[in-house]
Amino acid sequence: MFPRDVPATFEREHGLTEADWLATLPQAAGTHPLVIDGPGAEITIGYGRLQLHWDVLPERRIGLARLPRLQVTYRFIDADAGARSAFMRRFDLVIQRGGG
Repeated sequence: MFPRDVPATFEREHGLTEADWLATLPQAAGTHPLVIDGPGAEITIGYGRLQLHWDVLPERRIGLARLPRLQVTYRFIDADAGARSAFMRRFDLVIQRGGG
């Protein structure tokens, strides 16, 4: 999670299946308009927006355990540092509760 300075573009690996990600994404967006299109989504944040793109990665295997992996690129457009930080604070909490 980001304590305050959220870069305009960054990547993360989440321990979620694509189905879990898609199920959690609307709640993570909260009251912000969300449009999902294939392996991508856009969330409107005030006058700015967050573009998301994800790729399903091969699962991680540790002994008999199999862990899903999803590589997500986050790209904020026209969202200032304060808006990015405020949005990601809530987004991260929801996504992590979803298993990421």
